[in-house]
This record gives sequence, structure tokens and C-alpha cells, in this order.
Amino acid sequence: MLSDRVQGLQASGIRKIFEMVASMEDPIDLSIGQADYDVPEPVKEAAIKAIREGFNRYTVTQGIPELNERIREKLKDQYGYEPDKTLVTCGVSGGLLLSFLSLINPGDEVLLPEPYFVMYKILTELVGGVPVYYDLYPDFRVNRKDLESKITDKTKLILVNSPSNPTGSVLSGDEFKMIGDVARAHDLLVVSDEIYEQFVYDEPFHSLCEICPERLIHLGGFSKTFGMPGWRMGYATGPAEILDKMTILQQFSFVCAPSFAQKAVLYALDLDMSESIDRYRRKRDLVYAGLKDTFDVIRPGGSFYIFPSLPRGVKGAGFASEAIKKNVLVVPGTAFSKRDTHFRISFAAPDEKLEQGMEILSDLARTMEVSEQRQGSVKKKAAPLATESAAPNAAESAAPIAAESSE
Repeated sequence: MLSDRVQGLQASGIRKIFEMVASMEDPIDLSIGQADYDVPEPVKEAAIKAIREGFNRYTVTQGIPELNERIREKLKDQYGYEPDKTLVTCGVSGGLLLSFLSLINPGDEVLLPEPYFVMYKILTELVGGVPVYYDLYPDFRVNRKDLESKITDKTKLILVNSPSNPTGSVLSGDEFKMIGDVARAHDLLVVSDEIYEQFVYDEPFHSLCEICPERLIHLGGFSKTFGMPGWRMGYATGPAEILDKMTILQQFSFVCAPSFAQKAVLYALDLDMSESIDRYRRKRDLVYAGLKDTFDVIRPGGSFYIFPSLPRGVKGAGFASEAIKKNVLVVPGTAFSKRDTHFRISFAAPDEKLEQGMEILSDLARTMEVSEQRQGSVKKKAAPLATESAAPNAAESAAPIAAESSE
């Protein structure tokens, strides 16, 4: 009955946690990537005004002309970038789907960062592409030698995400220049997801718009900055040949971004959100200070995520399960990576919740690490007996469990 492309499709682990929150009493939710502040009141009023004035019908597929013009002005002011075309999309997620459908043929290889946002892998496979991962571990930086080693004659594009979900890393100007040089040298396209561009805390943000606009699909949005993830508002820019096809695809899929939200975002672009960004800088510092003495962790330069290493010997699912028992929600790193070495915290939460959460997670890490060390010691003492008595049978019985847990 079902198509081949959805046979193996599983619900996002992050969304499962999101659904779990509803059944918990006052949880410390450090799992979901949405700002803890609401849409600014003037922007709500602009949306309400548009609804009351009857702006509730379809807009043109590419989005209302005045919003597209403001997006172009914004990009020119920030980066000196004047794109051929712009398209208002249903969130950056919509832009990703449209760009992948427009660019990737079955069998094309797509270079994705490892670790990665969950949607990148799923969408690549959904359109018939093959995910190939360039390694950001251990410091969450892009290494040119590793990146180029993954390129073959089947490689079609490089996907870049800065500031990053899940690591919070922000690529430097030199890294962006290197990626642009690699793309030109190997005649590759680049899709750059820059939804968190406003959430940068230490250094000025650089964009691939400044480096290789001729081979770039730039994806941005308003959900994170203005606290409106449910409004589904994003945009795509790039070469006219590609954007024209993405627009046609939008005609036959999303049709257009929500009409009232387009009017509201037009108003939002005049707001100064620096106070909110400053608050998130302080949240970043609070969380990092609460983790650094217990976990191996890199201080993030942007977004609102931090990606600590798991305690020694502890698996991500086990750590997340124990945290849930203490009313704390985090996301195992296996949701974003082939490695089971880290977990993700979203610090888009009230400060008091963050303080409580860091204390609980640190106590839990110390407890679980000691427990793992004790179990390891017991196993070492028992090893000669196991070897003498039942090694073949033990190996056979453990195999299904290992296979099951690896899935």
C-alpha cells in the first residue's frame, strides 16, 4: 500500500519528546528548539489587523511584493548581497524541501555536516539522494581535507548550517571562504541554512551570501528571531534558474506562505530584537557555566543549543531516560548523528528552569558515571568465569540485543 519512500520513515525523536511534554507535570523542557518568548505585541497586532481587514486569501506564490523587497533590502544591508530572486517559503523547512526537489536527482550525493539537523538526512533520502557526511567532530569545525575527501563524481551539493543545530557552533569567515573555494573548485552548489543568523553571541556573523552567491541557495527565516515557529515563515534566495523552479514547485505544494503572517513579518522587520539576543547570550553563559565542570562541552557561539559529551560509558538513550525520571527533557545525540557520544540541550527556556536543569543533569552525570565504573569493575572480575563457562552462548544471546539497541 505505502510507497517505497515512506516505508522506513520514522517519526522524529524530537517530536516524540514534544508530545511527551503534554503528559508531564511542570517539566524542565530542554528539548525543543523554539524561543521561550512570544511574538512581540506590535507584530501580533499587525497580524490581527491583516486578518480583520480580510487579508486571508491566497497571495501570489512567491510572496507579497513588499515583503520580497524588504528581504532584498535586508540582505543588501547586511551582506552586500543582491540575489537574482527571492521566494517567501513556509518556514526554512519548506525552503529545504523545495530546494532539494529542485536540485537533487536519485543517486546524487549530498554532503551533510555530522552532526546534523534531523531533517537534512530525511529530506535527502526522501528525494532519492544519498547522504554523505563531512565530520565536524570533535571541535565542531569544518576541515577542508575531510570535506574534499568526501567529494566524488556523484556529489551534487554541500549543505551548510551556521549557527548550528545541534552544536551551536558558528562558522568563521575563513571557514565560509574555504567552503566557497571548495564549491567552486569542484563545481558544486551550496545550500546554506542560516535560520539562527540573529542568535550570534561573540563574533560578527558571516554568511555564504558574501562568498559564493552565484552557486548558493540561501535559506533564512523569522520563526526563531520573532518567536513565531507556528506561523511558518521563511525565505529562499538564489540564482533565478533555480528559484523559478522552486516557485513553481511551491505553486503545486504549499501554494503560498500564510497571508496574514506575511503582512506581520513586514512589520517585524522594523523591530530591534537585540534585547532578546542579549538575554540568550546570558542564557548561553548560564548553561555553559553549569555544565563545564562536569561535562566535556564546547561553549556555543550561536543558536540556542549546546551539545555536551555524555558521561563516560553512558549511552544517550539511557541518559535521556534517567533525565526524564527527574522531569528533565533532553535529546540524545543519536537524533543528529551516527555517533552515540553527545546529547543536545536547548537553552530556550526560563532561567530558573535552566538553573534547575543544569544541577539535575550534572548530578545525574556524576551518579551514572560512578555506576558505569562499578559495573565495569564487576564485569572485569567476572570475565574469567564467563570465558570458561559460557562464552559462545553469551555471545549468541547478546547479538539480538545489540542489534535491537543499535536501531
